Amino acid sequence: MLSIFKSKPELVNLIPNDFVDIHSHILPGIDDGAKNINDSNYLLNSMKNMGFKKVITTPHTMKNVWNNTSETIQNSRKIIETELAELHQTLNLQAASEYFIDEHFVELFKTQPLLTLKDNYVLVEMSYLNPPIPLHEYLFELQLAGYQPILAHPERYVYYHHNFNDYEKLKKMGCYFQVNLLSTVGYYGKDVAIAADKLLQADMINFAGSDIHHKQHIDSFKRKTVIKSNKQLEKVIENNQFFK
Repeated sequence: MLSIFKSKPELVNLIPNDFVDIHSHILPGIDDGAKNINDSNYLLNSMKNMGFKKVITTPHTMKNVWNNTSETIQNSRKIIETELAELHQTLNLQAASEYFIDEHFVELFKTQPLLTLKDNYVLVEMSYLNPPIPLHEYLFELQLAGYQPILAHPERYVYYHHNFNDYEKLKKMGCYFQVNLLSTVGYYGKDVAIAADKLLQADMINFAGSDIHHKQHIDSFKRKTVIKSNKQLEKVIENNQFFK
């Protein structure tokens, strides 16, 4: 007789051998991810060994914190292209950015092109303390400028956990959602895992990302998932093929 208590899978075992990652911080020394080329080498090798086939890395762009530009990001990617040429080619490394939504971001996309994941698809994030008051206005202006926003890790914005309607409003606006894979193993805590599970069950998640910054993130891929919606998660992971 089969046990009704099925063992949860390790996260690494849900990663297909052609996985396309759309969220990571592996470029050396330009944000809170890899500190140097040695860190980049470790992270990229680990990602390759887990089955990652393509990496679109997304360093932060945040005024007065991580003052990245398209130039600083591409220059950092070129360091890997030169010093880690085999990894760069094997993982088809490309660079976009994770843009922090505020008034500076609005000024940026109105005056110059953004680094996108593909075509007009742009990864955006918000403060973990509270959303910007004119959030919907900012997103509307972003779409008016021709971009399709993908909101990074919506499950991590705890101010929405008891206001699920706020998630629904963002979806109705046409905002896509990207779940962090590590949320599904409880890396960011129980409440975040529950929120990720609810969003997956409601079929509100479009894509998945590793959001890898450092070795602890790599190690956590060996942990078992704590969510119920593993089938939905596998479907979302497959959706990332859109960016291949």
